[in-house]
Amino acid sequence: MTIHRLEVTGSTNIDARAGRSGDVFTAERQLAGRGRLDHTWHSAPGANLTFSAVLPGEGRPPEEVATVPLVVGLAVLKALAAILPRSATVALKWPNDVLAAGRKIAGILCERHGDNIIAGVGVNVNETDFPAEIAARATSLAALAGHKFDRDDVLERLVMSVEFWHKRWLSGGFAALHGEFAPFDWLKGRVVSVRQTDSDPAPLKGICGGISPDGTLDIGGTRVYAGEAHVEAGA
Repeated sequence: MTIHRLEVTGSTNIDARAGRSGDVFTAERQLAGRGRLDHTWHSAPGANLTFSAVLPGEGRPPEEVATVPLVVGLAVLKALAAILPRSATVALKWPNDVLAAGRKIAGILCERHGDNIIAGVGVNVNETDFPAEIAARATSLAALAGHKFDRDDVLERLVMSVEFWHKRWLSGGFAALHGEFAPFDWLKGRVVSVRQTDSDPAPLKGICGGISPDGTLDIGGTRVYAGEAHVEAGA
């Protein structure tokens, strides 16, 4: 993969739309960075990593492309687990968050653009002073390890892992990778509610059966294709 480095940009996902398969766009600062459901993504300049990789879709159907955020999440998890202390248990929160020690350390936003898939990734690396509104649910490599990390080294590890797991997805589809997710499925067995949008008046609630072989989330026997899951209080 070829890495293109920028100091300031609007959004690396937008930059990646003009890239070729295998290109990676990273920036010190994004002016219009965002997460799923148009949530804003906080990242202190010079402390963390935000990048977007252009991945070939090779004509995969929409339902299969919808599993790519999970595949990229697995790739990010594997890369971070290799450099985090063993005590910092890593997990995947469907559909696009990576957790470490129960707190969010990375998020993924994937978008289809023509024949390619733009995989946007944000990882908290060296930030330890988070805004009050997210301080209780966010963490970073530095916060967990007690020392700062070389961001170029972390970026290289992440890009290589994304490339590796994306190739496995291309060769066998999500179903072939499904077994890889079981040890890291954070929602499985918990009582959760899933909102389709921020204003969803009737979220689906139930015991989570985990990530299904087609990438959907099982909530009490009902398959959920998209949304944001919240663990119910006390669960």
